[in-house]
Amino acid sequence: MNNQLYQHPLFTVRSELLSPDEQVSLSYQRAKLVMQTYRLTAQDIQFCSPRFWQLICDPILSLDIAMFTILAAHIGLAIGTLSCHLKARPDLRPLVQRLLRFETVGLYLLTERGHGLDSFNIETTATKTPDGYILHTPREEAAKFMPASTPKFNIPKVALVMARLIVDGEDRGCRFFIVPICNEKEMYRGVQSTRLPTRSGTGPLDFSITTFNQVHLPPTALVASDIMNISKPARPLEAWWNEIWRIQLGTMAVPAPWITAIKSVAFIGGKYSIRRCILGKNDIPMPIISFRTQQWPIAHATAVGMVMANWYPTAVQDAMANSDHRLRHAMSVVIKTTVCRHFQRCVPEVAERCGAQGTFAQNYMAKIENDGKGVIIAEGDVLTLCIRLFSELLQGHFELPLPDPSESLLAHHAASILQENHDLFLSLKCEHRSDSFNFLILPQSEKVIEAIGHAMAYSAAAKAGLPKPILDVYESAIIRQDPAWYSEQGGLTRMEQRIREEAAVSSFMVHLDDFLEQLDVENYVSAPIVSDHAWKSYLEELTTYSGNAIPSVERLQAVL
Repeated sequence: MNNQLYQHPLFTVRSELLSPDEQVSLSYQRAKLVMQTYRLTAQDIQFCSPRFWQLICDPILSLDIAMFTILAAHIGLAIGTLSCHLKARPDLRPLVQRLLRFETVGLYLLTERGHGLDSFNIETTATKTPDGYILHTPREEAAKFMPASTPKFNIPKVALVMARLIVDGEDRGCRFFIVPICNEKEMYRGVQSTRLPTRSGTGPLDFSITTFNQVHLPPTALVASDIMNISKPARPLEAWWNEIWRIQLGTMAVPAPWITAIKSVAFIGGKYSIRRCILGKNDIPMPIISFRTQQWPIAHATAVGMVMANWYPTAVQDAMANSDHRLRHAMSVVIKTTVCRHFQRCVPEVAERCGAQGTFAQNYMAKIENDGKGVIIAEGDVLTLCIRLFSELLQGHFELPLPDPSESLLAHHAASILQENHDLFLSLKCEHRSDSFNFLILPQSEKVIEAIGHAMAYSAAAKAGLPKPILDVYESAIIRQDPAWYSEQGGLTRMEQRIREEAAVSSFMVHLDDFLEQLDVENYVSAPIVSDHAWKSYLEELTTYSGNAIPSVERLQAVL
């Protein structure tokens, strides 16, 4: 964690008071500042060094998701993909150095408008010629969607573009090509960027649709250690996965800011609920945190934030240490699914309990909730990732290291519903692409993968010695998601579940102030509703209208 960035003027400015384009420009400036602060090397990025993960986990990234979006593609995908070829391709070093200094922004153009997640079947072509390649978008559906490729913000951009390599009329599979997109002022010849509207309620970025019209590329544009090797792969799908190998690391990296976001939302909601009062009996002010309906969202988000913050770095470390790329990718899916779905439950719950204040951008919650919808899709759609992983687990391709079922109720739950679906699969006597599998088993994919994440996170929290009230509230939150199983298999009736939750929240509330402090996000929270002083200071920044107009009084004539 870098404790100085939050004090920099680029991060103290109130972006919600800027125009959309001013906000985009600010996000690019912030991204450059982060790059200059961390000074990552190509090796840091290639091998995902502790310094790399320190940047990914810096709480500052949760303040500007447009900035994080720029950096995730720039560092994790563009530089990350190029870095593994530097030893064999010294000609790439000048480009990588410009990217590391953020003199050029790196883009990753994989997905096409007409194919979405089916990126293996893209249509953009790179046709071999005697002096290089011709990159071309054959139809509108083959346009690249949606990396920010406009030249509007005075910074050069270069992209890694996935295209089908065509040699002598033969399709030789998907390969990446280095393609200059724009300089500081305009697009390069043959490259067209159509700017998309801002995604509703989010931090704006110049998301675009990008097409290529017979763009000539040199032979060195091919992203490969050996640019002379343009043979057709024996296993095209496996070769494609090898090309996009950084995606699985991206899947693991993109949830990081959302953990800080959950903690920030818990802090904002907690502080607001403590100071916000209504008049109670005998007109005595009564803080709204006195109500259990207000306590639960704060306790829930706080417990989730602390449990996720504890689990994430250890889960990443364990995944990166695994030499089996299948297990590494599996853990990426479990991590992303668990963090993102927790985020989607906690944030709107707290925001709603903050009333009208929870809907305004300056109070963080509404905006971060909308920004969060993008991460569900980024580096792999959560549901699609779960479907693939769940299918592999049921078919016995590999096993995930689950906590022992006797360790906790959550571990018992995860093992039980995984086994339940495995038994169902065997009883159906079908293969994984059948209608029976599709109708009965696939809908359970995300639920099971998320349960595995819950069990792992709880196990890590217990071993790390997190406070019992935090563990108990987290457990209660998970029980809420599948009360039928905990009644049928866990031995807890509905009333026992309710009593268990009541005890957990009551024990949590005794330590509320301490737990909010332990979230360690106060320096990164600028929501004015956290205190009366912050709110009054914020009001002074807003535009106030007054005047001297005097309303005219219309004389009314009596009607007899």
